[in-house]
Amino acid sequence: MRHLKNADPQIARLIDLERVRLEETLNLIAAENHMPVAVLETMGSVLNTKTIEGYPGNRFHAGCVHVDEVETLACERARRLFGAEHVNVQPHSGTSANLAVYFAMLDIGDRILAMKLAHGGHLSHGHPASITGRCFDFRHYSVNPETELIDYDQVHRMAVEFQPRMIVAGASSYPRCIDYARMADIARSVSAYLLVYMAHLAGLVAAGIIPSPIPHSDFVTFTGYKTLMGPRGGVILCRAPFARKIDRTIFPGCQGTSAVNLIAAKALIFKLAGAKDFIATQAQTVKNAGQLAGALADCGYRIVTGGTDNHLVLVDVGARQLDGGGVENALEAVGIIANRNVIPGDENRPGTISGIRLGPAAVTTRGMGPAEMDVIADLIDRTVLAGQDQDALGKIKKQVRVLCKQYPVYVE
Repeated sequence: MRHLKNADPQIARLIDLERVRLEETLNLIAAENHMPVAVLETMGSVLNTKTIEGYPGNRFHAGCVHVDEVETLACERARRLFGAEHVNVQPHSGTSANLAVYFAMLDIGDRILAMKLAHGGHLSHGHPASITGRCFDFRHYSVNPETELIDYDQVHRMAVEFQPRMIVAGASSYPRCIDYARMADIARSVSAYLLVYMAHLAGLVAAGIIPSPIPHSDFVTFTGYKTLMGPRGGVILCRAPFARKIDRTIFPGCQGTSAVNLIAAKALIFKLAGAKDFIATQAQTVKNAGQLAGALADCGYRIVTGGTDNHLVLVDVGARQLDGGGVENALEAVGIIANRNVIPGDENRPGTISGIRLGPAAVTTRGMGPAEMDVIADLIDRTVLAGQDQDALGKIKKQVRVLCKQYPVYVE
C-alpha cells in the first residue's frame, strides 16, 4: 500500500490495524469469511474506473469491450456452478437482489409469506423496519416452539389462508436444512412464486455439501462474502422465463451502474468454487459447526434446534440467565468475535436478546479443524464463567492469540 501510505497515512494505518485485528482474533461471525488474496486484488483493480449502465452488448457508455467479457464470464460461471437457467450478477447487495425479485414479479401491496425474523428470517423479508415491509403485505411463518424447526404444515395452512403471490424461504439464523421441495409444493398449491434467499449458504450449496434450492425455486438470491468467500454484492438466479423482468428491474429499474470490480471478483470466486480445496473447506466448515455445537452442549449450553446442518450454531445463553449482548462484549474483549442474535421466543419479551450466533467458516478457512473447535468452545465457556476476573480473562486472551498465530489468515 505504498501509494496509499503517501496519499493518506491515516487511512493506511487504519487498514493495517484492521489486518492485525483479523490476524489476532477468532472470527466466529457467521456472515463473514476470509477471502483469497486474488479476490482482494481483483476488487482493488482498475475495473473500479468503468461505468457500465446496461448489459453486455447493450451498454449506455462506450469502452466496454473488456468489461462486457468480465460480466459475461461471471454469468456463465455462475450458471455452470449452480445449474441455473439465468443469472444476474449486478445487484449491489443481497437486499438489493431481494428487492429486485419483489418488484419484478409483484405489484405494490401484494402478499408475501416469509419467515419471521426472530425465528431465523431476514430484515428484507418484510420486517417493519425494512422498506420491504412498507411496500408489500407480508405475513410471517414461524418455527415449532418445541422443536424450533420450520413447521411446514403451518406454512401450508398460512399459504392457503393468506393466498400470497410469493413465498420466501431462506434465513439468516436458521441452523437446519430447509425442505425446498416441500416449500415448492406449498407455493405451487396456491399459485405463488418461490424465492429462496441463500446468502449464508451459497458456498455450501456451490460445493454440493448441502441440498440446493435451485431445482425447486423460481428465484434464488445470495451474496458473495459469507461461506462463498467472495466479494460484497448480490446475485440473482432465476428460471429463464423471468430473465427479462429481472434484468430490467435491476437496470434501469432500481440501479444505475454496477461495480465492475465486484462483478470480476464474483467471476473469480465462481471459478475457485469448483476447485477441490474450496469444496474441502466447505465440507470442513459443516463438520466444524457440528463439532462446535456439540462441544458447547457438553459445556452445558442449550443449542437452538439441538444442533446444526449447516455452518450456523445458535446458542441460547438466556437459558443461563445471560444476555446475548453482554456475552458478545465479553468474547470480543478476549479476541473472540461473535454476534448477539434473537432466538425463537425472544419476540415475546421485547428488548430481549437471548442468543449468540456463531459460524466457523472464517476459522475453517484459516485451517482449523475439530480439535480447534473443542478449544474454542472451552475458551468461550471460560470467558463466560470468568465474569470480571481480569487475571482469568488475560490468560484466555493470550491463548486466543497463540491459537491465531498457529493459523494465520494471510501467509506472507
